[in-house]
This record gives sequence, structure tokens and C-alpha cells, in this order.
Amino acid sequence: MLKLIKKFFKAMNNDSNPSEIAGGAVLGVILGLTPFFALHNLLVIFLLFILKVNGAAAVVTTAIFGLIGYLIDPLSHMIGESILTAGFLEKFWTYLYNIPLIPFARLNNTVILGSLLISIILAPFLFILTRKFVVYYRASLREKVDKLRIMKILKASKIFKLYMRLSR
Repeated sequence: MLKLIKKFFKAMNNDSNPSEIAGGAVLGVILGLTPFFALHNLLVIFLLFILKVNGAAAVVTTAIFGLIGYLIDPLSHMIGESILTAGFLEKFWTYLYNIPLIPFARLNNTVILGSLLISIILAPFLFILTRKFVVYYRASLREKVDKLRIMKILKASKIFKLYMRLSR
């Protein structure tokens, strides 16, 4: 896990494409907000491998938004339940569930459906915000973060030096 965090900060500090970092972060948000053992997450993991996105950003945001996902489960349940019980969508759900493999997606689970919809709606906004943050961080915050007392302490510590030597 430490190697992934190191890769994430390395990507933030070097010339990695901000869109690659943002793309990885968005896929990580989808993985984090939705229950992990759902069929759609196989697609997200597949996309992580075939798209040129930052995997470390995906792992870091999956961990962060995994915690947030538990906090918004009641909201996800409400959204999922309202969509599943909407009368005008009944034929759509019936049609969908007659398609092979779709029942394995467990979209009849209110939390899975609600959290998937939340993450899909948030994805474009998070992509834009993350991309802008990476550009802003590199232009304005990187030097300030390096000058923080905690960073100086961490970089001066024997544990950090040992870790940096072993991780090369």
C-alpha cells in the first residue's frame, strides 16, 4: 500500500498527464462508492487495465471513497429504492432482467443501484475537479507542501530514508 501511495504522490509531483490521474481517480471513486462485489466493478477494473489511467490514483481514491460509501449507504438505498419502485420503469426493469447476465449485476439491490447512479452522475464533475486540482497543486501547492514541517520531519526520519532506499 505504501508503494501505491508513493506512486500516487510521484504522479502528482512529476509530469504525468493530469487527465490520467483524474481518470484513475474517477474509476477509484466508482469502485469505492459502490459495493465491491458487484458485476459492474469487473468492468471498472477491466477499464483500469485497458485505459491509460493512473492505477495508484484509483487505489487511493477507492480507499477514501470506500469509507464515504458506507456513510452514504442510506442515501444510496433511498435513491435505488425510488428508482426500482417507480411505476413507469417497471417494464424497463422486467426487460433488463430478461437479458442474460444482467441479473448477476444485482441491480435489484437498492444500495448497489443507488450508489452506482450516484457515482456515474458524479464522475464527470470529479474528473474535471481532479484534473483542475492536479494542475493547481503542481502550480501553487507543491512547493508549499514540501516546505511543511511534517514533510521535513518525514523526509528527515530514518524510517523514511530506509523506506526510500528499499523501494528503489
